[in-house]
Parts: sequence; C-alpha cells; structure tokens
Amino acid sequence: MGHHFSKLELKRILRFGLVGAVGTALDFGLLILLRTGLGWPTALANVFSYSAGIVNNYGLNRLWTFPEARGKQVAIQLMQFSLVSLTGLALNTVIVVILERFLAAVLTLPELDYVLAKIVATGLVFVWNFAANRWWTFNDTVTV
Repeated sequence: MGHHFSKLELKRILRFGLVGAVGTALDFGLLILLRTGLGWPTALANVFSYSAGIVNNYGLNRLWTFPEARGKQVAIQLMQFSLVSLTGLALNTVIVVILERFLAAVLTLPELDYVLAKIVATGLVFVWNFAANRWWTFNDTVTV
C-alpha cells in the first residue's frame, strides 16, 4: 500500500511541476507581450500575466494533476488555489530578498546573487505550493 501511495504522489508532484512550468511560460510570455508588445505599464501587465498563470495552473491541475478532486465548487477551489499561489508569491519574494543579501555577503559575483536566490526560493515555494494545494485545495483527492 505504501509503495502505491508513493508512486501516485510522485506522479502528482511531477504533473504539478509540469503545470507550473507551463504557467510560468504563460506568465512570462504574456508579460512580455503586454509590456513590450502593447506598451502596458509593467505593474498592470505583471498582475494580468501572473493572474492568467494562476487561472491556467488551477484549470490544468484540476483536470490533469488531481482529476479525482472535483468535489468542490470551482469558485471555492479557484479561490483556495489563488490564495495558495499568492502566499507562494509573497514567500518567494521574501526568500529572494533575504537570500540575495546573504549571498551578496559571501559570493564575489553580485550579478548572480538574485538568480541563485530565485532558484532556491522557487524550489522551496514549489514544496509549499504542492503541499498546500494537495491537502487544502484538492483535499478530496484519493490518497491511496
């Protein structure tokens, strides 16, 4: 039983990661299109592109990553997913800012400080996003 559980959860984690990569590509693509292509202000373009990524990721996760987790109303589940995502964004930002300062003190390549910080933050926040969505947003998913 434990082996089957691990295999199923690993499948969910991999799918969640792939969905996140698609959503990130959508976010960046829309940001560039809106900001550079259409001349939108950066903040407005970013809010719109990030929100599109959240909606995209929610839909793909509901349909593909957690297909058996459709017991909740879409509006409630989307709100939960959005809260988890926005909390993840806040955590990511705090980790990047703090870690960038730390890395600046120990590294001699300041142009890499924020990139390395972002990589670490992304990994940590991925764990948060998956866990929170797995056990709160999509908590009606079968756990066998």
